[in-house]
Amino acid sequence: MWFWWFMFVCNMMYSILMIVAGWFMWKHCPKKINSVVGYRTKRSMINVDTWQFAHENCGKRWWIIGWIMLIPTILIQIPFYGKGEDGVGIIGLVICVVECTILIVSILPTEKALKETFTEEGVRKK
Repeated sequence: MWFWWFMFVCNMMYSILMIVAGWFMWKHCPKKINSVVGYRTKRSMINVDTWQFAHENCGKRWWIIGWIMLIPTILIQIPFYGKGEDGVGIIGLVICVVECTILIVSILPTEKALKETFTEEGVRKK
């Protein structure tokens, strides 16, 4: 049963990370553009306006997705409580892959929003 709890905590970390990181990105964008902390893509780092827009956009998205992923993550794992390590490991891996994929794919709408809102030089489109 310790392995089930281990996998449960590990899989919950994705949702919790998205909720916490999303809130911080959304509400507390780093003041200066940097290559260490924050939403760092070529398009988001053009200027301060694109930087703040990307953080707000992605932060809101991560916050919402994190809450949405939390419930299925819990509900999918509950039936595997007390099962063998193989079953728990497989379902844990599936959840991990799905959540990682969602985390990475969630960047695409932010890049699309940046492209639709700003020119290549980082000036807001009218």
